[in-house]
Amino acid sequence: MGRSIAKSWVASLEPMGRRLDLSFLRKRLFAPFYASFTVLVVLLLAQEVLSVAVNIARQRTAQDITQTVETKRESERLLRSALEAKVALRGYLLTDNQDFLKQYQAGRDTFEVSFHTLSSLLAEDASQRDTLILIRTFDDQWLQKFAQPVIDGTFDRAILAEESSLDILREAVNRILDYEKSILVDQNKRLARLDRLNQVGLGLSGIVIGLIVFFGALNLILLRRRILTPLRQLIRVGDNWRNGQLAKRIKHVSEDPMGDLATTLNGMAEGISVRQERIQQRNQQLGDLISTLSHDLRTPLLANRGMLNAIVRGAFGPVSDLLKDLLKDYREANDNLIKLVETLLDISRYEAQGSQLLNCEPLNWEKICHRVILWVQDSSETQCEFTVDIAPNIPQVYGDAIEIQRVLQNLIENAVRLSDLGKPVSIKISSTAAKSVSVAVSDQGPGLKEEEISSLFYRFSQGPGRQGRAGLGLYLCRQIVEAHGGKIWVESILGQGATFEFMLLADHSMCAAPIS
Repeated sequence: MGRSIAKSWVASLEPMGRRLDLSFLRKRLFAPFYASFTVLVVLLLAQEVLSVAVNIARQRTAQDITQTVETKRESERLLRSALEAKVALRGYLLTDNQDFLKQYQAGRDTFEVSFHTLSSLLAEDASQRDTLILIRTFDDQWLQKFAQPVIDGTFDRAILAEESSLDILREAVNRILDYEKSILVDQNKRLARLDRLNQVGLGLSGIVIGLIVFFGALNLILLRRRILTPLRQLIRVGDNWRNGQLAKRIKHVSEDPMGDLATTLNGMAEGISVRQERIQQRNQQLGDLISTLSHDLRTPLLANRGMLNAIVRGAFGPVSDLLKDLLKDYREANDNLIKLVETLLDISRYEAQGSQLLNCEPLNWEKICHRVILWVQDSSETQCEFTVDIAPNIPQVYGDAIEIQRVLQNLIENAVRLSDLGKPVSIKISSTAAKSVSVAVSDQGPGLKEEEISSLFYRFSQGPGRQGRAGLGLYLCRQIVEAHGGKIWVESILGQGATFEFMLLADHSMCAAPIS
Protein backbone atom coordinates (compact mmCIF):
# COMPACT_ATOMS: atom_id res chain seq x y z
CA MET A 1 0.00 0.00 0.00
CA GLY A 2 2.73 2.47 1.06
CA ARG A 3 4.87 1.49 -1.93
CA SER A 4 2.01 2.17 -4.40
CA ILE A 5 1.35 5.57 -2.80
CA ALA A 6 5.03 6.47 -3.11
CA LYS A 7 5.07 5.43 -6.79
CA SER A 8 1.97 7.52 -7.54
CA TRP A 9 3.52 10.53 -5.73
CA VAL A 10 6.76 10.21 -7.71
CA ALA A 11 4.78 9.85 -10.95
CA SER A 12 2.85 13.02 -10.13
CA LEU A 13 6.12 14.91 -9.55
CA GLU A 14 7.78 13.87 -12.83
CA PRO A 15 5.50 15.90 -15.15
CA MET A 16 5.95 18.88 -12.84
CA GLY A 17 9.73 18.54 -13.07
CA ARG A 18 9.55 18.30 -16.81
CA ARG A 19 7.38 21.42 -16.97
CA LEU A 20 9.82 23.32 -14.78
CA ASP A 21 12.77 22.28 -16.94
CA LEU A 22 11.00 23.21 -20.18
CA SER A 23 9.89 26.49 -18.66
CA PHE A 24 13.48 27.25 -17.73
CA LEU A 25 14.65 26.47 -21.25
CA ARG A 26 11.92 28.56 -22.82
CA LYS A 27 12.40 31.61 -20.65
CA ARG A 28 16.17 31.83 -20.94
CA LEU A 29 17.64 32.43 -24.33
CA PHE A 30 21.09 31.03 -23.50
CA ALA A 31 19.88 28.17 -21.27
CA PRO A 32 21.39 25.47 -23.57
CA PHE A 33 24.71 27.28 -23.50
CA TYR A 34 24.63 27.61 -19.72
CA ALA A 35 23.68 23.94 -19.29
CA SER A 36 26.39 22.65 -21.64
CA PHE A 37 28.95 24.99 -20.11
CA THR A 38 28.06 23.71 -16.63
CA VAL A 39 28.37 20.08 -17.73
CA LEU A 40 31.75 20.74 -19.33
CA VAL A 41 33.01 22.61 -16.26
CA VAL A 42 31.93 19.73 -14.00
CA LEU A 43 33.65 17.19 -16.25
CA LEU A 44 36.80 19.27 -16.48
CA LEU A 45 36.87 19.66 -12.69
CA ALA A 46 36.32 15.93 -12.27
CA GLN A 47 39.13 15.23 -14.73
CA GLU A 48 41.43 17.67 -12.94
CA VAL A 49 40.61 16.25 -9.50
CA LEU A 50 41.19 12.72 -10.79
CA SER A 51 44.47 13.74 -12.40
CA VAL A 52 45.69 15.44 -9.21
CA ALA A 53 44.66 12.47 -7.07
CA VAL A 54 46.40 10.01 -9.41
CA ASN A 55 49.58 12.10 -9.46
CA ILE A 56 49.65 12.36 -5.67
CA ALA A 57 49.04 8.61 -5.33
CA ARG A 58 51.77 7.87 -7.88
CA GLN A 59 54.23 10.09 -6.02
CA ARG A 60 53.45 8.35 -2.74
CA THR A 61 53.70 4.93 -4.37
CA ALA A 62 57.00 5.88 -5.97
CA GLN A 63 58.31 6.99 -2.57
CA ASP A 64 57.14 3.73 -1.01
CA ILE A 65 58.79 1.69 -3.78
CA THR A 66 62.00 3.68 -3.37
CA GLN A 67 61.93 3.06 0.36
CA THR A 68 61.29 -0.66 -0.21
CA VAL A 69 64.22 -0.89 -2.63
CA GLU A 70 66.46 0.96 -0.20
CA THR A 71 65.33 -1.31 2.65
CA LYS A 72 66.09 -4.36 0.53
CA ARG A 73 69.48 -3.01 -0.43
CA GLU A 74 70.42 -2.10 3.14
CA SER A 75 69.21 -5.47 4.40
CA GLU A 76 71.39 -7.29 1.92
CA ARG A 77 74.28 -4.95 2.70
CA LEU A 78 73.84 -5.61 6.43
CA LEU A 79 73.92 -9.39 5.94
CA ARG A 80 76.88 -9.13 3.58
CA SER A 81 78.87 -6.99 6.03
CA ALA A 82 78.10 -9.48 8.82
CA LEU A 83 79.39 -12.31 6.64
CA GLU A 84 82.53 -10.31 5.81
CA ALA A 85 83.15 -9.70 9.52
CA LYS A 86 82.66 -13.43 10.30
CA VAL A 87 85.05 -14.54 7.53
CA ALA A 88 87.63 -11.98 8.64
CA LEU A 89 87.47 -13.23 12.24
CA ARG A 90 87.76 -16.86 11.15
CA GLY A 91 90.82 -15.96 9.07
CA TYR A 92 92.41 -14.10 11.99
CA LEU A 93 91.59 -17.02 14.31
CA LEU A 94 93.32 -19.47 12.00
CA THR A 95 96.32 -17.36 10.86
CA ASP A 96 96.80 -14.52 13.39
CA ASN A 97 97.15 -12.14 10.44
CA GLN A 98 96.36 -8.55 11.51
CA ASP A 99 94.94 -7.67 8.08
CA PHE A 100 91.90 -9.83 8.87
CA LEU A 101 91.21 -7.59 11.87
CA LYS A 102 91.15 -4.57 9.57
CA GLN A 103 88.68 -6.35 7.25
CA TYR A 104 86.65 -7.28 10.33
CA GLN A 105 86.54 -3.66 11.48
CA ALA A 106 85.49 -2.45 8.00
CA GLY A 107 82.71 -5.03 7.96
CA ARG A 108 81.58 -3.94 11.42
CA ASP A 109 81.50 -0.28 10.37
CA THR A 110 79.43 -1.15 7.32
CA PHE A 111 77.13 -3.28 9.48
CA GLU A 112 76.50 -0.41 11.92
CA VAL A 113 75.79 2.07 9.12
CA SER A 114 73.42 -0.36 7.41
CA PHE A 115 71.66 -1.16 10.65
CA HIS A 116 71.22 2.56 11.43
CA THR A 117 69.86 3.24 7.92
CA LEU A 118 67.59 0.22 8.11
CA SER A 119 66.26 1.36 11.49
CA SER A 120 65.44 4.77 9.98
CA LEU A 121 63.66 3.21 7.01
CA LEU A 122 61.59 0.87 9.18
CA ALA A 123 61.00 3.34 12.03
CA GLU A 124 57.33 3.81 11.11
CA ASP A 125 56.71 0.13 10.39
CA ALA A 126 55.59 -1.48 13.68
CA SER A 127 55.55 -4.98 12.15
CA GLN A 128 59.35 -4.89 11.65
CA ARG A 129 60.26 -3.46 15.00
CA ASP A 130 60.67 -6.92 16.60
CA THR A 131 62.87 -8.03 13.72
CA LEU A 132 65.19 -5.07 14.25
CA ILE A 133 65.34 -5.87 17.99
CA LEU A 134 66.13 -9.49 17.12
CA ILE A 135 68.97 -8.38 14.83
CA ARG A 136 70.42 -6.07 17.45
CA THR A 137 70.14 -8.73 20.19
CA PHE A 138 71.71 -11.38 18.00
CA ASP A 139 74.53 -9.01 17.04
CA ASP A 140 75.26 -8.16 20.64
CA GLN A 141 75.35 -11.87 21.59
CA TRP A 142 77.53 -12.70 18.54
CA LEU A 143 80.00 -10.01 19.47
CA GLN A 144 80.06 -11.18 23.09
CA LYS A 145 80.34 -14.92 22.44
CA PHE A 146 82.44 -14.97 19.25
CA ALA A 147 83.98 -11.73 18.07
CA GLN A 148 85.37 -10.39 21.32
CA PRO A 149 86.86 -13.76 22.45
CA VAL A 150 88.53 -14.16 19.04
CA ILE A 151 90.09 -10.70 19.29
CA ASP A 152 91.19 -11.32 22.89
CA GLY A 153 92.60 -14.77 21.97
CA THR A 154 90.39 -16.59 24.46
CA PHE A 155 88.03 -18.23 22.00
CA ASP A 156 87.72 -22.03 22.04
CA ARG A 157 88.10 -23.32 18.50
CA ALA A 158 86.06 -26.41 19.37
CA ILE A 159 82.90 -24.34 19.37
CA LEU A 160 83.82 -22.26 16.25
CA ALA A 161 81.07 -23.60 14.03
CA GLU A 162 78.43 -23.14 16.74
CA GLU A 163 79.31 -19.63 17.93
CA SER A 164 80.20 -18.12 14.56
CA SER A 165 76.92 -19.09 12.89
CA LEU A 166 74.84 -16.24 11.37
CA ASP A 167 71.70 -18.30 10.68
CA ILE A 168 69.54 -16.26 13.03
CA LEU A 169 70.73 -13.01 11.36
CA ARG A 170 70.18 -14.49 7.93
CA GLU A 171 66.68 -15.58 8.94
CA ALA A 172 65.85 -12.11 10.28
CA VAL A 173 67.16 -10.40 7.16
CA ASN A 174 65.23 -12.82 4.96
CA ARG A 175 62.13 -11.98 6.96
CA ILE A 176 62.67 -8.30 6.18
CA LEU A 177 63.32 -9.08 2.51
CA ASP A 178 60.19 -11.23 2.24
CA TYR A 179 58.17 -8.49 3.89
CA GLU A 180 59.53 -5.82 1.57
CA LYS A 181 58.97 -8.12 -1.39
CA SER A 182 55.30 -8.42 -0.43
CA ILE A 183 55.15 -4.65 -0.05
CA LEU A 184 56.72 -4.22 -3.50
CA VAL A 185 54.14 -6.56 -5.01
CA ASP A 186 51.37 -4.50 -3.40
CA GLN A 187 52.91 -1.28 -4.68
CA ASN A 188 53.14 -2.69 -8.20
CA LYS A 189 49.48 -3.64 -7.99
CA ARG A 190 48.72 -0.12 -6.79
CA LEU A 191 50.67 1.31 -9.70
CA ALA A 192 48.65 -0.87 -12.05
CA ARG A 193 45.43 0.49 -10.55
CA LEU A 194 46.75 4.04 -10.88
CA ASP A 195 47.61 3.36 -14.52
CA ARG A 196 44.05 2.23 -15.07
CA LEU A 197 42.80 5.40 -13.36
CA ASN A 198 45.13 7.39 -15.58
CA GLN A 199 43.60 5.68 -18.60
CA VAL A 200 40.18 6.57 -17.22
CA GLY A 201 41.37 10.19 -17.01
CA LEU A 202 42.54 10.04 -20.62
CA GLY A 203 39.21 8.55 -21.58
CA LEU A 204 37.47 11.33 -19.68
CA SER A 205 39.59 13.85 -21.61
CA GLY A 206 38.43 12.27 -24.85
CA ILE A 207 34.84 12.41 -23.61
CA VAL A 208 35.27 16.08 -22.71
CA ILE A 209 36.67 16.85 -26.16
CA GLY A 210 33.81 14.97 -27.78
CA LEU A 211 31.29 16.78 -25.60
CA ILE A 212 32.87 20.13 -26.43
CA VAL A 213 32.46 19.38 -30.14
CA PHE A 214 28.93 18.03 -29.61
CA PHE A 215 27.76 20.86 -27.38
CA GLY A 216 29.44 23.40 -29.62
CA ALA A 217 27.53 22.11 -32.65
CA LEU A 218 24.34 21.79 -30.60
CA ASN A 219 24.64 25.35 -29.31
CA LEU A 220 25.28 26.66 -32.81
CA ILE A 221 22.15 24.91 -34.03
CA LEU A 222 20.09 26.13 -31.06
CA LEU A 223 21.45 29.67 -31.28
CA ARG A 224 20.69 29.70 -34.97
CA ARG A 225 17.18 28.47 -34.25
CA ARG A 226 16.56 30.75 -31.28
CA ILE A 227 18.46 33.88 -32.36
CA LEU A 228 19.50 33.96 -36.01
CA THR A 229 16.20 32.72 -37.45
CA PRO A 230 14.07 35.18 -35.39
CA LEU A 231 16.48 38.01 -36.26
CA ARG A 232 16.17 37.27 -39.96
CA GLN A 233 12.42 37.23 -39.62
CA LEU A 234 12.59 40.49 -37.68
CA ILE A 235 14.74 42.08 -40.40
CA ARG A 236 12.38 40.83 -43.10
CA VAL A 237 9.31 42.16 -41.30
CA GLY A 238 11.20 45.38 -40.46
CA ASP A 239 11.82 45.92 -44.20
CA ASN A 240 8.09 45.50 -44.78
CA TRP A 241 7.36 48.04 -42.05
CA ARG A 242 9.86 50.45 -43.57
CA ASN A 243 8.00 50.14 -46.87
CA GLY A 244 4.73 50.95 -45.13
CA GLN A 245 3.41 47.38 -44.80
CA LEU A 246 2.58 47.63 -41.10
CA ALA A 247 0.08 44.77 -41.31
CA LYS A 248 3.00 42.31 -41.32
CA ARG A 249 3.77 40.75 -37.95
CA ILE A 250 6.70 38.84 -36.43
CA LYS A 251 5.53 35.27 -35.95
CA HIS A 252 8.23 34.23 -33.48
CA VAL A 253 6.38 33.12 -30.35
CA SER A 254 8.44 32.06 -27.33
CA GLU A 255 8.92 32.95 -23.69
CA ASP A 256 12.56 33.97 -24.07
CA PRO A 257 13.83 37.56 -24.63
CA MET A 258 13.56 37.14 -28.42
CA GLY A 259 9.86 36.34 -27.97
CA ASP A 260 9.47 39.35 -25.67
CA LEU A 261 11.19 41.53 -28.27
CA ALA A 262 8.91 40.19 -31.01
CA THR A 263 5.84 40.88 -28.83
CA THR A 264 7.06 44.41 -28.07
CA LEU A 265 7.77 45.19 -31.73
CA ASN A 266 4.43 43.75 -32.83
CA GLY A 267 2.75 45.95 -30.23
CA MET A 268 4.67 48.97 -31.49
CA ALA A 269 3.68 48.20 -35.08
CA GLU A 270 0.07 47.79 -34.01
CA GLY A 271 0.14 51.12 -32.20
CA ILE A 272 1.83 52.86 -35.14
CA SER A 273 -0.69 51.34 -37.54
CA VAL A 274 -3.60 52.58 -35.42
CA ARG A 275 -2.07 56.04 -35.14
CA GLN A 276 -1.39 56.14 -38.88
CA GLU A 277 -4.98 55.26 -39.60
CA ARG A 278 -6.12 58.05 -37.32
CA ILE A 279 -3.65 60.46 -38.92
CA GLN A 280 -4.82 59.44 -42.38
CA GLN A 281 -8.41 59.94 -41.34
CA ARG A 282 -7.60 63.39 -39.93
CA ASN A 283 -5.56 64.25 -43.04
CA GLN A 284 -8.43 63.10 -45.22
CA GLN A 285 -10.86 65.18 -43.22
CA LEU A 286 -8.49 68.14 -43.33
CA GLY A 287 -7.96 67.67 -47.07
CA ASP A 288 -11.69 67.47 -47.66
CA LEU A 289 -12.20 70.59 -45.56
CA ILE A 290 -9.45 72.49 -47.41
CA SER A 291 -10.79 71.34 -50.78
CA THR A 292 -14.33 72.37 -49.87
CA LEU A 293 -13.25 75.74 -48.47
CA SER A 294 -10.95 76.37 -51.44
CA HIS A 295 -13.73 75.57 -53.88
CA ASP A 296 -16.19 77.77 -52.00
CA LEU A 297 -13.67 80.63 -51.75
CA ARG A 298 -12.60 80.52 -55.38
CA THR A 299 -15.92 81.71 -56.81
CA PRO A 300 -16.30 84.89 -54.70
CA LEU A 301 -12.59 85.68 -55.12
CA LEU A 302 -12.93 85.50 -58.90
CA ALA A 303 -15.98 87.69 -58.71
CA ASN A 304 -14.07 90.19 -56.56
CA ARG A 305 -11.23 90.24 -59.10
CA GLY A 306 -13.68 91.00 -61.95
CA MET A 307 -15.40 93.71 -59.94
CA LEU A 308 -12.09 95.32 -58.93
CA ASN A 309 -10.87 95.27 -62.55
CA ALA A 310 -14.12 96.94 -63.67
CA ILE A 311 -13.89 99.64 -61.01
CA VAL A 312 -10.25 100.36 -61.86
CA ARG A 313 -11.13 100.66 -65.55
CA GLY A 314 -13.87 103.23 -64.67
CA ALA A 315 -16.89 101.10 -65.46
CA PHE A 316 -18.76 102.70 -62.54
CA GLY A 317 -17.49 106.21 -63.01
CA PRO A 318 -14.27 108.14 -62.69
CA VAL A 319 -11.82 106.89 -60.04
CA SER A 320 -9.18 109.08 -58.44
CA ASP A 321 -5.54 108.11 -58.65
CA LEU A 322 -5.34 107.53 -54.90
CA LEU A 323 -8.35 105.23 -54.94
CA LYS A 324 -7.06 103.49 -58.06
CA ASP A 325 -3.75 102.65 -56.33
CA LEU A 326 -5.65 101.40 -53.33
CA LEU A 327 -7.89 99.21 -55.50
CA LYS A 328 -4.83 97.79 -57.29
CA ASP A 329 -3.39 96.76 -53.92
CA TYR A 330 -6.68 95.09 -53.07
CA ARG A 331 -6.69 93.38 -56.48
CA GLU A 332 -3.12 92.09 -55.95
CA ALA A 333 -4.08 90.72 -52.52
CA ASN A 334 -7.15 89.11 -54.07
CA ASP A 335 -5.00 87.54 -56.82
CA ASN A 336 -2.66 86.11 -54.17
CA LEU A 337 -5.64 84.57 -52.41
CA ILE A 338 -6.81 83.10 -55.72
CA LYS A 339 -3.34 81.57 -56.30
CA LEU A 340 -3.38 80.10 -52.79
CA VAL A 341 -6.84 78.64 -53.30
CA GLU A 342 -5.88 77.20 -56.69
CA THR A 343 -2.72 75.69 -55.16
CA LEU A 344 -4.79 74.08 -52.42
CA LEU A 345 -7.20 72.70 -55.00
CA ASP A 346 -4.32 71.32 -57.10
CA ILE A 347 -2.77 69.68 -54.02
CA SER A 348 -6.09 68.11 -53.13
CA ARG A 349 -6.49 66.74 -56.65
CA TYR A 350 -2.93 65.31 -56.70
CA GLU A 351 -3.39 63.72 -53.30
CA ALA A 352 -6.63 62.12 -54.46
CA GLN A 353 -5.84 61.19 -58.08
CA GLY A 354 -2.08 61.50 -58.59
CA SER A 355 -0.89 60.51 -62.07
CA GLN A 356 -4.45 60.34 -63.38
CA LEU A 357 -4.39 64.13 -63.73
CA LEU A 358 -1.39 64.08 -66.08
CA ASN A 359 -1.64 64.55 -69.82
CA CYS A 360 1.66 63.14 -71.02
CA GLU A 361 3.64 64.13 -74.07
CA PRO A 362 7.35 64.20 -75.05
CA LEU A 363 8.96 67.00 -73.04
CA ASN A 364 10.87 69.71 -74.91
CA TRP A 365 13.30 71.04 -72.34
CA GLU A 366 14.46 74.01 -74.43
CA LYS A 367 10.89 75.24 -74.88
CA ILE A 368 10.03 74.67 -71.19
CA CYS A 369 13.12 76.57 -70.00
CA HIS A 370 12.54 79.42 -72.45
CA ARG A 371 8.91 79.88 -71.37
CA VAL A 372 9.71 79.78 -67.68
CA ILE A 373 12.60 82.26 -67.95
CA LEU A 374 10.49 84.72 -69.98
CA TRP A 375 7.61 84.48 -67.50
CA VAL A 376 9.90 84.95 -64.49
CA GLN A 377 11.68 87.92 -66.12
CA ASP A 378 8.36 89.58 -66.93
CA SER A 379 6.80 89.00 -63.51
CA SER A 380 9.83 89.60 -61.29
CA GLU A 381 10.94 93.08 -60.32
CA THR A 382 14.47 91.81 -59.75
CA GLN A 383 16.55 91.43 -62.88
CA CYS A 384 18.59 88.26 -62.72
CA GLU A 385 20.92 86.51 -65.11
CA PHE A 386 20.08 82.93 -66.10
CA THR A 387 22.42 80.25 -67.43
CA VAL A 388 20.90 77.21 -69.09
CA ASP A 389 22.90 74.03 -69.72
CA ILE A 390 21.04 71.24 -71.53
CA ALA A 391 23.16 68.16 -72.12
CA PRO A 392 23.04 66.62 -75.60
CA ASN A 393 21.52 63.20 -76.29
CA ILE A 394 19.48 63.04 -73.09
CA PRO A 395 16.77 60.34 -72.99
CA GLN A 396 13.27 61.21 -74.12
CA VAL A 397 11.02 61.79 -71.14
CA TYR A 398 7.22 61.85 -71.23
CA GLY A 399 5.25 64.04 -68.88
CA ASP A 400 2.74 66.82 -68.52
CA ALA A 401 4.63 69.79 -69.95
CA ILE A 402 2.42 72.37 -68.20
CA GLU A 403 2.91 70.74 -64.79
CA ILE A 404 6.68 70.23 -65.25
CA GLN A 405 6.89 73.87 -66.35
CA ARG A 406 5.03 74.77 -63.16
CA VAL A 407 7.59 72.88 -61.06
CA LEU A 408 10.54 74.53 -62.81
CA GLN A 409 8.90 77.93 -62.52
CA ASN A 410 8.42 77.54 -58.76
CA LEU A 411 12.05 76.49 -58.27
CA ILE A 412 13.39 79.36 -60.40
CA GLU A 413 11.19 81.93 -58.62
CA ASN A 414 12.53 80.77 -55.27
CA ALA A 415 16.13 80.92 -56.61
CA VAL A 416 15.63 84.45 -57.97
CA ARG A 417 14.07 85.66 -54.73
CA LEU A 418 16.89 84.22 -52.58
CA SER A 419 19.88 85.04 -54.83
CA ASP A 420 21.98 88.10 -54.22
CA LEU A 421 21.82 90.93 -56.75
CA GLY A 422 24.01 90.29 -59.75
CA LYS A 423 24.39 86.58 -58.97
CA PRO A 424 23.29 84.22 -61.75
CA VAL A 425 20.79 81.39 -61.39
CA SER A 426 21.83 78.27 -63.28
CA ILE A 427 19.56 75.64 -64.81
CA LYS A 428 21.20 72.35 -65.70
CA ILE A 429 19.46 69.45 -67.44
CA SER A 430 21.46 66.25 -67.75
CA SER A 431 21.14 62.50 -67.90
CA THR A 432 22.18 60.85 -64.64
CA ALA A 433 21.49 57.33 -65.92
CA ALA A 434 20.58 55.56 -69.13
CA LYS A 435 16.84 56.06 -68.57
CA SER A 436 16.50 59.21 -66.45
CA VAL A 437 16.80 62.99 -66.74
CA SER A 438 17.87 65.31 -63.93
CA VAL A 439 16.84 68.98 -63.74
CA ALA A 440 18.83 71.14 -61.28
CA VAL A 441 18.24 74.80 -60.34
CA SER A 442 21.14 76.39 -58.42
CA ASP A 443 21.25 79.74 -56.66
CA GLN A 444 23.90 81.63 -54.72
CA GLY A 445 21.74 82.65 -51.80
CA PRO A 446 22.10 82.09 -48.06
CA GLY A 447 21.69 78.33 -48.26
CA LEU A 448 19.74 76.06 -45.94
CA LYS A 449 20.31 74.53 -42.54
CA GLU A 450 20.21 70.77 -42.17
CA GLU A 451 17.05 70.86 -40.06
CA GLU A 452 15.36 73.02 -42.74
CA ILE A 453 16.24 70.57 -45.53
CA SER A 454 14.60 67.59 -43.79
CA SER A 455 11.12 69.24 -43.75
CA LEU A 456 11.33 71.49 -46.80
CA PHE A 457 9.08 69.44 -49.15
CA TYR A 458 6.24 68.96 -46.67
CA ARG A 459 2.98 70.86 -46.42
CA PHE A 460 3.12 74.34 -44.81
CA SER A 461 6.93 74.16 -44.50
CA GLN A 462 8.73 77.48 -44.92
CA GLY A 463 12.38 77.92 -45.73
CA PRO A 464 14.47 81.10 -45.36
CA GLY A 465 13.06 84.13 -47.16
CA ARG A 466 9.55 82.59 -47.27
CA GLN A 467 8.07 84.33 -44.22
CA GLY A 468 4.45 85.32 -44.81
CA ARG A 469 3.92 82.64 -47.50
CA ALA A 470 1.77 79.53 -47.16
CA GLY A 471 4.61 77.02 -47.62
CA LEU A 472 2.76 74.97 -50.25
CA GLY A 473 4.83 75.60 -53.41
CA LEU A 474 7.56 72.99 -52.83
CA TYR A 475 4.98 70.54 -51.49
CA LEU A 476 3.00 70.90 -54.74
CA CYS A 477 6.26 70.43 -56.70
CA ARG A 478 6.85 67.21 -54.84
CA GLN A 479 3.31 66.01 -55.60
CA ILE A 480 3.73 66.76 -59.31
CA VAL A 481 7.18 65.09 -59.57
CA GLU A 482 6.07 61.99 -57.67
CA ALA A 483 2.97 61.74 -59.85
CA HIS A 484 5.41 61.50 -62.76
CA GLY A 485 7.24 58.65 -60.98
CA GLY A 486 10.26 60.82 -60.12
CA LYS A 487 11.73 62.36 -56.98
CA ILE A 488 12.82 65.80 -55.85
CA TRP A 489 15.47 66.86 -53.34
CA VAL A 490 17.77 69.71 -52.36
CA GLU A 491 21.49 69.94 -51.65
CA SER A 492 22.79 72.97 -49.78
CA ILE A 493 25.66 74.28 -47.67
CA LEU A 494 24.78 77.13 -45.34
CA GLY A 495 26.11 80.38 -46.76
CA GLN A 496 26.93 78.86 -50.17
CA GLY A 497 23.57 78.65 -51.89
CA ALA A 498 21.32 75.71 -52.67
CA THR A 499 20.60 73.35 -55.58
CA PHE A 500 17.05 72.07 -56.02
CA GLU A 501 16.95 69.02 -58.26
CA PHE A 502 14.30 66.67 -59.52
CA MET A 503 14.67 63.50 -61.55
CA LEU A 504 12.26 61.98 -64.08
CA LEU A 505 12.46 58.51 -65.56
CA ALA A 506 12.38 57.96 -69.30
CA ASP A 507 9.27 55.84 -68.73
CA HIS A 508 5.70 57.08 -69.20
CA SER A 509 4.06 54.20 -67.37
CA MET A 510 3.11 56.62 -64.56
CA CYS A 511 1.27 58.87 -67.06
CA ALA A 512 -1.72 58.41 -69.26
CA ALA A 513 -1.10 57.43 -72.87
CA PRO A 514 1.24 59.98 -74.43
CA ILE A 515 -0.08 62.32 -77.05
CA SER A 516 0.92 61.31 -80.54
